[in-house]
Amino acid sequence: MKKLFLLSFLIIFSSCKQAEEKKEPVAKKLTVAEKIANAHGYENWDSVKTFAFTFGGTLEDPNSGRSWVWNPKTNDIKLTRNDEVLEYNRSNMDSVALKADRGFINDKFWALIPFQLIWDEGTTISEPEKATSPVKQEELNKLIITYSSEGGYTPGDAYDIYFDDDYIIREWSFRRGNAPEPTISNTFENYSDYNGIKVAQDHKRSASDRNLLIRNVKVELDE
Repeated sequence: MKKLFLLSFLIIFSSCKQAEEKKEPVAKKLTVAEKIANAHGYENWDSVKTFAFTFGGTLEDPNSGRSWVWNPKTNDIKLTRNDEVLEYNRSNMDSVALKADRGFINDKFWALIPFQLIWDEGTTISEPEKATSPVKQEELNKLIITYSSEGGYTPGDAYDIYFDDDYIIREWSFRRGNAPEPTISNTFENYSDYNGIKVAQDHKRSASDRNLLIRNVKVELDE
């Protein structure tokens, strides 16, 4: 009788253990910022060898604007502007490189704001809410990213990020010093996919012909 009871116990225990082993792991619940980043291809970023783009300038003048080539794994940077070239590494910068790097931080922020939402430290990100966008007056989802008042290139500033139901960014407002009114508002449109990384090329203002361009985008992947 004892042997029969022990055998039954072992069978039940083994069945329970197998059932536990078959349970699928619980998927991590993504934050809204992570969903926005993934919608723009963040899951492909680890395969990126170099990210190249030109910030600003005009389509008519191929030499206008600031052109960057960035190796995110080594942090090697190449800047080309007005036919002048500067190469540096972000871990070892002299005064010339430091000045140029301020431009890189700004320009990269425009090109890769979906990823900056999860890259940047010392930030506070609000819960999303429905809101009317400032440029096209469309009903979109809005979150606010606010930067700490200490350190960094944009201390105390805030950005209102407007995104659609597919988590694609459509507009933003920059508020210097977290002021109540926007300092500047732009659209994010004319997206293209570069080896899995989505980048908006046009950034237009309301009641203005100005269009800040992100162009000549090239994404080289690891072999």
